[in-house]
Amino acid sequence: MQEMPLTSSAIVAQDVVLTYGAKVAIEGSSFAIPAGGITALIGPNGSGKSTLLAAIAGLIEPASGQIELVGSHGETRQPRVSFVLQSTAVNESLPITVREVVTMGRYSTTGAHARLSAVDLSAVDAAMARMGVERLADQQLSELSGGQKQRVFVAQGLAQEHEILLLDEPLTGLDLISAQAIDGVIHDETNTGCTIVMSTHDLAEAHVADYVLLLDRRVVASGHPAEVLTMENLNMVYGANLLHVEGEQLFIDDPAHRPVPGRHVHRDRSG
Repeated sequence: MQEMPLTSSAIVAQDVVLTYGAKVAIEGSSFAIPAGGITALIGPNGSGKSTLLAAIAGLIEPASGQIELVGSHGETRQPRVSFVLQSTAVNESLPITVREVVTMGRYSTTGAHARLSAVDLSAVDAAMARMGVERLADQQLSELSGGQKQRVFVAQGLAQEHEILLLDEPLTGLDLISAQAIDGVIHDETNTGCTIVMSTHDLAEAHVADYVLLLDRRVVASGHPAEVLTMENLNMVYGANLLHVEGEQLFIDDPAHRPVPGRHVHRDRSG
């Protein structure tokens, strides 16, 4: 596998503690996420992956410590961040069309009530085209399949101006077509210098990322996948839920995230 040169950091955390209500979601942890590649956050349910993404996005203030986002080439200005939630987090009864959902991606720069410019409209159209949902533009979000919804929310993230793209389990449980479309866009984004941080339950996805953070209510290990996803580390985090299959192949016994028929395997970045 071709290792990504870790020449600079996009996100740096120092002794950060994150809480969710009265509960500590991430204990004191320090780490640096390299710029311009794909970083996978992996760990069991409740390990703090979604909370960490929300904190990087600025939606959660650390209880202590700090998370710093570094601009391109070490610039001091705050880089632009786009955060794509799982489609399952959305109210099914929300009366909203696909185009309206994607258009919300422009609100961070225009405001929710501003008149959209030609540049804004072009960005919305381009994002829908990249995710293959332009023909669904006038459909209600509630009418779509799970895979289609996830593509719509990724399109919303793409429509927003960004240098860091955060994705909360973007490929979990999707049909093959949707997973391939999202996977393709993820790699296209890194080709333009965007930093991707995505949570996952899939060891195969984590293994082919450029960088990995292994979580268990703290950052247990961080670095290149081969250094982080060792049997020792995985046994420490997953325990009895880590099943050994056919020698070196591993399978996590997670009932909430079992493989589905036609399941997509995240693209191998070697070579």
